[in-house]
Order: sequence, then structure tokens, then C-alpha cells
Amino acid sequence: MASYGLTDEVRALRERVKTFINEEVIPAEPLLMREDTEADHVLETLKQSAKRQGLWALGHPKEIGGGGVPFMAFVYFNEVIGRSYWGQNAIGSLTMQDSIMLHRYGTPEQKERWLKPLVAGEILPSVGLTEPEVAGSDPTLMQTTAVLDGDQWVINGHKWFTTGANIAAFTTVFCHTEPDAPRHAKFSSIIVPTDTPGYEVVRVIPTMGHTGGNHCELRFTDMRVPRGNLLGKRGEGFVIAQKRLGPGRIFHCMRWLGQAQRAFELMCARAKNRFAHGSLLSEKGEIQRYIAESAAEIQAARLMTLDAARAMDEGDEARIEIALIKFWGARMLHNVIDRAIQVHGGLGLTSDTPLEFMYREARYARIYDGPDEVHRMTVARRLLKDPVNGAPWA
Repeated sequence: MASYGLTDEVRALRERVKTFINEEVIPAEPLLMREDTEADHVLETLKQSAKRQGLWALGHPKEIGGGGVPFMAFVYFNEVIGRSYWGQNAIGSLTMQDSIMLHRYGTPEQKERWLKPLVAGEILPSVGLTEPEVAGSDPTLMQTTAVLDGDQWVINGHKWFTTGANIAAFTTVFCHTEPDAPRHAKFSSIIVPTDTPGYEVVRVIPTMGHTGGNHCELRFTDMRVPRGNLLGKRGEGFVIAQKRLGPGRIFHCMRWLGQAQRAFELMCARAKNRFAHGSLLSEKGEIQRYIAESAAEIQAARLMTLDAARAMDEGDEARIEIALIKFWGARMLHNVIDRAIQVHGGLGLTSDTPLEFMYREARYARIYDGPDEVHRMTVARRLLKDPVNGAPWA
């Protein structure tokens, strides 16, 4: 297994995180899946356990109350956190991207009001980017507007897939503020408390097996917030969004590896114990092909993701590497879970195993943080310009 700077110290802490996920979070999944008050209590118990064990908010910078684990090391942690859908929430990494965004661009007042409770797990954030009227894959098409009226921003617009808005303390709203600026400098980001008059949660959108959930449609009607709620500078919204998404895509891909590895383990266990047509499934060539191809795809995705993380850790924007792993990792995740379900047969279609839930969640991966088609287009365009020196192996 390639180390890419995986020190003994990081390895030991990673094992502690894996033990917490495997022994405390995964056994609690049947209750967490219910998304009711009892599930909330179980999740809070897990959070407190993570804090007692020194596993809370490990990737957040120390100066904002986190564990201060460096970027590359935390990439490794995400691989084991991702074994459970609830791992991020239980261990305090769910707010990491938004906390770092606030830490990097926020004013002292914004940090005092939002950042401290965010890192402590006392509140949750949400981000308003995607809009139903325009293609979410092109954020420069956003139509939500914010206009200064004295010392207040007046915001009007329509967002959806604003994850967690129904339970968040604030939404970072990306909106059109600079109509005469160049295409990528037209937008700003503004922090909006979710109890602001004019902030409406239209609905929690039913999605693929979830009638509840937390993907929200929002409408803003003459919503007013103080001028000081601007995050970063005017016209800097697109840059802030991209700075948030880049590392996030790497973290997603490592979490997907955790899911794929768990599905792979379940597939192997089933194959070694299920007897049909004269032999165990593990003795049949087609099932052996599933296992071998899954192992190859997982390892390829893992090494590609670690290489992208290494490049970013060394100061490279790693745009090609990140785009490659985003669409390759999403495909790998689907393939491995799909094969695991096939090996389980009818059982794989039931909620008696986590596979059917994992399969549904895997389908989102090909859309959020940029659809596969856009990432493939980005890679192709850059490589066509310079196929020799622009390639990730150059």
C-alpha cells in the first residue's frame, strides 16, 4: 500500500478513527437511518464519544479549535470515516469545508458568531449555490441577486439542493452582486441566518428513497442582512466556491473508497458463505471476476486520489487530477456496490444489508460537486491543449 507520507503517528490515529467508526457508528446505523428524535439522541451520543476519545474535528485547524491534522493526513482519515454515511457527522468533519471557508475569508465578527460553534458541533451550516431555473453545473448562470440598500444587502432568489438548510443556523448564499464585472467576478457570498425574515424553506425535496432528508428548496423574498455579512470581498464568490470545492472533491473520493471497501468486504463474505449450483459463489469464475475487478478499481481510485491530494498538498491546484478522480471515483463506487448487490441476490435489494442504501447514495456522487460530464470535459480540454506536459503523469 502506497504511503504518500502516511507516518506511524498518522497511521495509529487513523486506526483509532477506524475502530470508532466500525465499533460505534456502524452498529448504530439502523437507529440513525430513522432520522427521528431517537436518531438525533444516538448521533449526539456518538459525537460526545468522539470528543472524549480526542477524535473530534481532527482536520480543522488548531487555531479555530480543531485537531490540526494536516491536509494529506486527513485525506487518509476520510477513507475510514467514509465507511459509514454518518461518519462525518459523528466525528465532526461534516463542517470542515465551511469552517475553513469562514476561517480563511471571514471577519473577526463572523468568526466569533459562526465559526466557534461550528467547530464545536453546536450548529450546522448550509450553502446556497444550485438553482432550479439554471444548470447547476455552470455556477456563472446563477440568478439570485443581492443589492446594497444603505447598510443592508437585499437578497431575492430561488435555490434548491441547499443541503441541511432546514436544520442549519445559517446559509452562505452565493448571489449576483456585480452586474458589470467579468463573468467570474459577478458573484459574492453572503452569510444569511436561517431565521432572517424573507428566508423560506419551501420544502425538503424528496430524493431517491428519502421522503424526509435535508436537501432543501429555498426562496428569498426581499431578505435583508447587514452589509457586514459579506464573506470575503465583493465579486469573490466564484473564487470562494472553487476554493471550497477543490479539497472537498478529494475528501468525497476518499470517503467513497471507504464505502466501496465496505461493500467489497460484504461481497467477499457473501461469496464465501453462499452455496448454489454445486459450489460456493466464491468458486465460480464470474464471481471471482467481480472480486478481482472491484479490487483493481478500488486500488486505482485510491492511488489516483492520493496523488491528487499530494499535488494539492504541495501547492498545485491539481485541477486535472481532481477532475479525473471525481468522475472515476464516482464510477468505481457505483460499480463495486452494484457487484456486491448482485452477489447478495435478493438479499442485496433489501434493507437487511446496508447495500441498497449505499447504492442510492452512490448515484448522487455522479452529480454533486460537478457532474461527471463536466469533469470529463474539463480534463479533455486541458489535455488537448498540452497532451505531453499537461498530463498528470508528466
